[in-house]
Amino acid sequence: MADRTPPLPVEELRRLVADGRIDTVVLAFPDMQGRLQGKRFAAPFFLDEVLHHGTEGCAYLLAVDAEMNPVDGYAMSSWDRGYGDFAMRPDLTTLRRVPWHEGTALLVADLAWADGSPVVAAPRQILRRQLERLAEHGLTARAGTELEFIVFKDSYERAWEADYRGLTPANQYNVDYSILGTGRIEPLLRRIRNEMAGAGLTVESAKGECNPGQHEIVFRYDDALVTCDQHAIYKTGAKEIAAQEGVSLTFMAKYNQREGNSCHIHLSLAGPDGESAMAGPDGGMSPLMRHFLAGQLAALRDFSLLYAPNINSYKRFQPGSFAPTAVAWGHDNRTCALRVVGHGPSLRFENRLPGGDVNPYLAVAAMVAAGLHGIEQKLELPDPCPGNAYTAGFPHVPTTLREAAGLWERSALAGAAFGDEVVAHYRTMARVELDAFDAAVTDWELRRSFERM
Repeated sequence: MADRTPPLPVEELRRLVADGRIDTVVLAFPDMQGRLQGKRFAAPFFLDEVLHHGTEGCAYLLAVDAEMNPVDGYAMSSWDRGYGDFAMRPDLTTLRRVPWHEGTALLVADLAWADGSPVVAAPRQILRRQLERLAEHGLTARAGTELEFIVFKDSYERAWEADYRGLTPANQYNVDYSILGTGRIEPLLRRIRNEMAGAGLTVESAKGECNPGQHEIVFRYDDALVTCDQHAIYKTGAKEIAAQEGVSLTFMAKYNQREGNSCHIHLSLAGPDGESAMAGPDGGMSPLMRHFLAGQLAALRDFSLLYAPNINSYKRFQPGSFAPTAVAWGHDNRTCALRVVGHGPSLRFENRLPGGDVNPYLAVAAMVAAGLHGIEQKLELPDPCPGNAYTAGFPHVPTTLREAAGLWERSALAGAAFGDEVVAHYRTMARVELDAFDAAVTDWELRRSFERM
């Protein structure tokens, strides 16, 4: 990673700033939800000061709920600790232009404490640690994420004012693979594709999906950390471009009773020579891939909190919905949680558990940690599911955030792979969401109880 050429080299940034073509630099890091948080700097100040020394941000940014309210229970940051700062250190390999904002560049930061030690519960650091463990085995991970979203003709402000009810989807019916359906909103999709390309992402395709207004844009796989950075930048940029166009889009896992927004994650491994470590001599799975995939199955329930981090995440897991319910794997079988696809050098597996609300850094870290468990314990891969995994009697994925959080908290696998601090930090994140949901009075309760009870 250290010698990777960034989409925008620093020398080129200096020229663009001197010419007046770049006047703003965004320095941001992914928070617990995978959202970019940070600061906008005047470009000359960034080059003179922040480039070399970094900046600071309040540590509460990794100790709040989804609505940015400070909450109790986090060891790293609290009222008792005074809500001090951590350091934001620019990763120059991530420097890029942001075409959807005039005169703007962006780069991602790593987080450290004042003594230089890493903030171990930061999502990017969690992934870095697992990739370092993988490197000890002479392996690197490559990943690709496939994010679905639903587009509405209403602006974000209009959606807020309407309490997100009665919104008008960009398509009125199922447009899965429909060229006519994507053509209806091609001006928006085209802007997103082209401007992501301008930010250094490699676009593959766009297609319609099943839920009215639902679409997907796919980008080429890359090194795991690079893919996660690009995922976070794309997710932020797509929302910003939609807002500029006067419409809105959502990545939430389950917006309504129809198909949810998935985020299928493809992962493969390369050896020291850069060649696939998953393909065997006969083009099938290598022993290493079989161990790695067996680890996914062994850890899937324990690590579900990192794949499905919100209350809403678990609404996706319904039979016959193309979202998984079974802890099973299969060859090109979309009813399984884990789907093996590709041939020869492209052989890989797809984790179908995550939804559009996933934090990619945490999910990919979980996949790497699970695979390492399989490799180190030489776990045997069971037979694949050849048919309908929904009805085949396999163990069930967790059905609620409460169940997933309990599995995570008690997991010896999680403790061994991530350490007690990370386990406690993300158990607290789940507790905060559960406490907030348990205290909320929902529309469902009002409709059933207001008059009839």
